[in-house]
Amino acid sequence: MSGEPELSTDAADMAPIYRKITLRVIPFLFLCYLFNYIDRVNVGFAKLQMLSDLGMSEAVYGLGAGIFFIGYLACGIPSNLMLQKVGARRWIALMMVTWGLFSTALMFVRTPGGFYALRFLTGAAEAGFFPGVVLYLTRWFPQARQGRVMTVFMSAIPVSGVLGGAISGWILSHFAAGQNNLAAWQWLFLIQGLPTILLGVVAWFVLSDGFESASWLPPDGKRALRDALAGDEATKSTGAATSFASVIRNPVIWIMGALYFCIQSGVYGINFWLPTIIANSGRSNPLIIGLLSAIPYLAAVFFMVAMGRSADRRRERRWHLALPLALSLVGLLIAAGAGDPGISLVGMTLATMGALTGLPLFWPLVNHHLSATAAPGGLALINSCGQIAGFVSPYLIGLVKDRTGSTGGALVALAVGMLIGALIVVFVPAKRTSR
Repeated sequence: MSGEPELSTDAADMAPIYRKITLRVIPFLFLCYLFNYIDRVNVGFAKLQMLSDLGMSEAVYGLGAGIFFIGYLACGIPSNLMLQKVGARRWIALMMVTWGLFSTALMFVRTPGGFYALRFLTGAAEAGFFPGVVLYLTRWFPQARQGRVMTVFMSAIPVSGVLGGAISGWILSHFAAGQNNLAAWQWLFLIQGLPTILLGVVAWFVLSDGFESASWLPPDGKRALRDALAGDEATKSTGAATSFASVIRNPVIWIMGALYFCIQSGVYGINFWLPTIIANSGRSNPLIIGLLSAIPYLAAVFFMVAMGRSADRRRERRWHLALPLALSLVGLLIAAGAGDPGISLVGMTLATMGALTGLPLFWPLVNHHLSATAAPGGLALINSCGQIAGFVSPYLIGLVKDRTGSTGGALVALAVGMLIGALIVVFVPAKRTSR
């Protein structure tokens, strides 16, 4: 014993420990997730030039954008279980290097088959990253703090839209004439893929597998954190799943999976098609398209963080999730019916704010229904249900646009998904959707 007073698990006493963990862990994971999302959706900007260069149709792009999630679905659960087995530090580092290589290799695509193959492999390689990080954070922070932690971590999504949009637009504009025998869209994949590989190498040295192995945490801090997390586990829902078999049998888990599918339908529809929707409003300069596409994501950053803090402060999850989904519903309908480019952008801004804010506010609900032993498989299963939307949503929009010449009908379909999601949150019994 050091002779220093032991920390209690009181919120005020634990605040310095959580602050230290947050400053040490969250910024790096935020940066990793930032490039994870840029690598995932930068095909939305690449398509502005890639399709004409390679002679691909909108439907081919939609299928390629979506087939990523077939690989994601196939490997999500085993990847998360592997993370649990070999440790977060090693597995996250390996995933990042691997998907960074595949994402960068998209610059060499020449045929639809090659496009499909690399998108599939990229999805398979990164499948365990997001559910793995969600699991990782639950091993550092109790549920009462997960709302704000998840919103800060997942604000990387809208920030990736702000930075990725502006940077992607600049790359396509700056390299428009091509350099070193590479087209602008090839430079885009190269410049945005290499940082992921480097971050994967850094992750090996920066991350700890958990607080027990963190040399920078004092022993009394570890003891207090161990007690706080044990107390959090004792407050789980009485119906919380305790094994992967019980996860599969638990109807609440499947309801959560359906809800996540609805949220992700809107998110991926926006992510993959926002540049095209802006271009269809009369903008042709890639840099202008990139800057305009940053507006919805910038608004989403502030809305997401504010809602996450409010949810934790009020200890309320249900309405803090339902209201953003309703906002996204309204925004998608505005964008679908707007004839004016300015009104269309307002609609897409509201839709982006609502859909992206729904993501971090969803996961604290899920954690209430999973014990520590069931969390690796359960989180991956629910995440996989949501990622099905990553295949369905972009492909649906591509088909509708090819057949009608407009994305309006597809945006209405996404709005219906948001409506269903909001209704699930509102009408599933409160004890299942709030803490």
